[in-house]
Order: sequence, then C-alpha cells, then structure tokens
Amino acid sequence: MTQPTPREILDQWMQAVNNADVEALLNLYDANAVLIPTFSNRTRNTPEKLREYFEQLGSRPELSIALHEKTLIVQDLSNQLYTLGGIYNWRFAVDGEVLNFEARFSYVMNLSKPNPIVHHHSSQIPRTL
Repeated sequence: MTQPTPREILDQWMQAVNNADVEALLNLYDANAVLIPTFSNRTRNTPEKLREYFEQLGSRPELSIALHEKTLIVQDLSNQLYTLGGIYNWRFAVDGEVLNFEARFSYVMNLSKPNPIVHHHSSQIPRTL
C-alpha cells in the first residue's frame, strides 16, 4: 500500500467533513495535534477537544466544504513533513438559511505518522481591512 500524498489527506479531510464523519476526521489528527478552528475562539489541543469541535460542527444542517483549487500550495519541507495552505469555502445552514464562509487554512502534516495532521489553522477571511 502506498502512502497518501498531502493532497490526498486533504481530500480525505474534506470528504469526512462533507459526510459529517467525526471518527474519520479524528483519525487524521495526531494525538498531540493543535487545531485553531474556523468557528471557535478556542484552540483545540487534545483529542477530546477536537472531538467536541467536530461534533458541534458536524451537527450543522447542510454542512459542506469545497476547496478553491487554484489557491492550494503544498510545500515539501523535509523528511515527510509538509505544509499546505489555501482557501476553502464552508457552507451550512444558520437559522434555516444556507450561508457561505470563505476561510484560509494551513496544515502541517507529518506523513511518517499514522495520523498525519500535526497542526491545522483555519480562519474566516475578513471582508474588509
């Protein structure tokens, strides 16, 4: 079996979000991973805190995420360590209305680990400066 690429891991992550599959999401994060999430003002740095965040997010009606393909940048740092950055678009219903939220993201992935995401930051793109 070949090792997944950083892009394939990102695709797995987005598919898990789109399926509201909390277990699949958690299986992508290292036990010591840090998540600075899009829709929370709290850093999540334990498996329990990540679970709480993804369970809450997964309960949003009509949740989906899509990558803006042209924005993706993958950097090979060394020894199976990669960063990924770009923009994705979140969609979910708020008070019965489906809204879009563009967010910038960055990941640090260590492909030598079975759960390769070691750091993930995502934040909504400000509408104005």
